[in-house]
Amino acid sequence: MAGHNKWSKIKRKKGVADAKRGAIFSRIIKEITIAIKEGGNADPDFNPRLRLALSNAKGANMPKDNIDRAIKKAEDSGGEAMLQPTYEGYAPGGIAVFVECATDNLYRTVAAVRAVFNKKGGNLATSGSVDYLFDRKGIFVIKSEEVSDMEDLELELIDGGAEDIEKDMDNQEITITVSFEDFGNMQKKLEELQLEPKSATLERIPLNTIKLDVREAQKALNLIEDLEEVEDVQNVFHNLEMTEELQAALEA
Repeated sequence: MAGHNKWSKIKRKKGVADAKRGAIFSRIIKEITIAIKEGGNADPDFNPRLRLALSNAKGANMPKDNIDRAIKKAEDSGGEAMLQPTYEGYAPGGIAVFVECATDNLYRTVAAVRAVFNKKGGNLATSGSVDYLFDRKGIFVIKSEEVSDMEDLELELIDGGAEDIEKDMDNQEITITVSFEDFGNMQKKLEELQLEPKSATLERIPLNTIKLDVREAQKALNLIEDLEEVEDVQNVFHNLEMTEELQAALEA
């Protein structure tokens, strides 16, 4: 069941996408704020989205003091001003880009996102322009060292809704893909198995990926990377295929 999911074709190898710890923490704090706002309370036992945000915080090695401050701040403010706009567009080479944000100022956010598209040779499109090119999936990552019997685990995960189960090349992590509808079922299954995921996220996986030559692909990645650095951007999804040649060029 392993080795063929679309996720592996668009993600970068370990360490590349996680380079900026501060930006990751900032995104998690926003996740916590939104979770408390939408869930109506700060008790993870009764707020699944908050439980997910806290699990991601732990997976990112976020200090407990930071987490506690984020929860208290979200409780005090209620998170009333936090909005979650999305933007769609194209990077060089015709690469589709879907941007998810969390912000308290829509004007600031759209201006920053548009500036990146304009500066890096892309174009911001209207809503719905690229959304149909992606499928929403749940992606869970667990550590291989926590698994004693892989065959038994696969049967349990399939029962929880797993569509794909893939070990990384270093045999350190296991990536589980589920449908959007089965995200909650897999959360419950992992809790039942007493497996705490390193990360659990809802992603937009491209239905098809696009291969570009290294030079053109790097232009597209420059735009994607600049979007990821925008303060209000939570996630950037794209359909550029991460070929071995492109990965080698990035690591050179």
